[in-house]
This record gives sequence, structure tokens and C-alpha cells, in this order.
Amino acid sequence: MVRLRLLRWCLRLLFGLPRWTKRLLAGPVIRREGQVLDLDLHLLGRLTALTSGRGPDGIKTAVANGSLSGEREAEGLRLAALAEQRRQADLAAEVAAEPGLDDVRTRDLQVPGADGPIAARLYVPPGTRVGSALVVFFHGGGFVLGSLVTADPLCRLLAAQSGVRVLSVDYRLAPEFPYPAALDDAIASFRWAVQNATTLGADPALVAVGGDSAGANLALVVAHQAVVHGEPVPTSVMAMYPVVQPERAGGSRETYGTGFGLTAEIIADLERLYLPDGVPTDDVRGDLLRAADLAGMPPVYLSTAGFDPLRDEGEELAARLRADGVPVVARRFAGLVHGYGSFTAVSATARDATLDAASALRAALSLVASTRRTSAA
Repeated sequence: MVRLRLLRWCLRLLFGLPRWTKRLLAGPVIRREGQVLDLDLHLLGRLTALTSGRGPDGIKTAVANGSLSGEREAEGLRLAALAEQRRQADLAAEVAAEPGLDDVRTRDLQVPGADGPIAARLYVPPGTRVGSALVVFFHGGGFVLGSLVTADPLCRLLAAQSGVRVLSVDYRLAPEFPYPAALDDAIASFRWAVQNATTLGADPALVAVGGDSAGANLALVVAHQAVVHGEPVPTSVMAMYPVVQPERAGGSRETYGTGFGLTAEIIADLERLYLPDGVPTDDVRGDLLRAADLAGMPPVYLSTAGFDPLRDEGEELAARLRADGVPVVARRFAGLVHGYGSFTAVSATARDATLDAASALRAALSLVASTRRTSAA
């Protein structure tokens, strides 16, 4: 706890420095394609590079040892490397958590996954009435990292700013559970949330899905699968900087593939862990852009970051949704990087972008609730 407080204090001190001082520490302005990298995220990237070297070595070790998974020692090294990387991700989330959100009440529970119970956490913002809306949230982390702990700061902020209950789901991770385990858990947990919304204090007709990065992918596919199978469809989808098309190359994956946090190399490593056999050719759930028809999906909020390797595929999906008649609010936050929802305590621009998602979620659910009340009257 002492170490955590010290790290938080150092972070607040550094990013509270005058702008000219931060510019001096970060280095020259970075411009690409007419976009300027946010100063605070530029400084954060510089600091990360100085303190951690090339990046998540645990992921690289896991991939390298994965080819030797028949050997007990290699398997142990792989799991140990991942466990440490996941622990570091949890710590980073706690260090970077925003202050002042302790009034959001939480309750840990278990929900049915596709192959047994999985952990979840319910967030209830102050003043939320019984029978209001709920969003089932799936965290990011490339389907390999992430947990209820890493998602906690973002979920608290989304709940506080949207006024909506948030149910964060701890789906199974690769490589222990490769594709489609995470997706199957996401689908199962959404079905459960709809069926049990009243026990969570929510309205079964006002259950949305949302997520960031890999979790945004899950939210989008959950909504599409509900349409395909004629099941209850989420009221809306909130997708922040989603993963869309595994094994993609070129475009933003090349232009922003190094130097901005998430790299093309890391993406490829994560994809190999989640999809060891590649994207199944007969399963469009692994790549929504290959789906024959996206019509019937609920309204979608989809955001991208200008300096994100995944930017192009997210924007292509937004265009495809519009072409298929789906209501879409698409935002590009030009100066931000992938994962900006985790950097709200250090970057005002990242915080504003995250609040935009919360506002869109609130507006979408409020519109549906208002329409229902009008129809009933």
C-alpha cells in the first residue's frame, strides 16, 4: 500500500508539472498524418520506454515458449511469465486510477460463463434508481491480459459519468483458454444479465454491452450474434478502440506500429496466443468485417485513437455498420493512443474522450427508456 501511494504521488507530481516542463521532458512534438500526439501521452510513452525497455516481455516469453508447450519446463516458464505480466497490469491500473470515485458502490459476484462460473463486479453509481439501465462490460488486454482489477478504474469512471450500472465480466483468457472461450463467456454472461437484470437492480429491456480494445470486440460480436440467433439484442453497444480484424497488415498497423505503446509486434504476439490456429475460415465471429450482413444490430458508439495501430479496422467497421443501416456514432480522437481509457488520470484529453463514451452510453439508454415511457403512455 505504501508503494502504491508513493507511485501515485510521483505520477500526480510529474503530470501536474507546467506544460513547458512536460514538453521539455517529452521531447519534440510528434506529428503524423496531420495529427499531433497528446503531450501527456507523449510524456507517458517516454517515461514507459525509459523504465521498462522494449515492452511486455512476458508476452514475448509466452509466445516463444508456446512452441515448446510439450515440455513441462517451457510450459511453466510460459505461465510464470504471463502471471507476472498480468500482475504488472493490475498494479499499473491501481497506480493510474483516478481519485474521487469511491462513492461508486461495488459488489463482487459470480455469473455463468460458457464452461462454469466466472467472476464479475457490479458498479452502482450514487443516486441510481432501481429499474434503470445496465451495461455489461468486457475489459481489454488482447484476450490475454486484463482482469476486474485492470478494468476497475475505467468501470468506476463510466458508471459515475453515465449514471448507469456497470457489470464488469472476468472472461477466460488465452493461452490457457484460446478462441472462442472469451467470446463464449461474453455471450453467456450477457444472456445471464438480461435474464437476471431485476436481481441486479436493472431493467431487462435496458441492458447494453460495452468494452475497450479486445473487450470492445467481444461487445460488438455479442450484439451481432444476438441478432443472428434471434435472441434478446443489447440496447446499444459502446466500443472503445476495438480489435476488429486479426492478422491484418498495413495501414495504421504499419504507420503506428511502433513508438505509441501498443505495437504491431505485440498485437501479433497476442493474436498468436488467442488464435493459435488463426481465424477460422468458417466462423465470422472472429472477424466481423467478413460477416455477410450486420443489419439489425443496435445503435453503436465506436471510438478510435489517431495514433492507434488498430485505428483503420475500427473505422472500416464503423463505415460497414452504417452501410448496413446500423445507427453509428463514430469518433476519432486524433491525438490519443490505444488504451486511452486507462490514462484518464494523466491526460485531460484522454479523460474527455472517455467521458464522451460515457455520455454516449447515457444518451443511448436514456433515449430508449424515454421512448418506452412514451409508448406506454
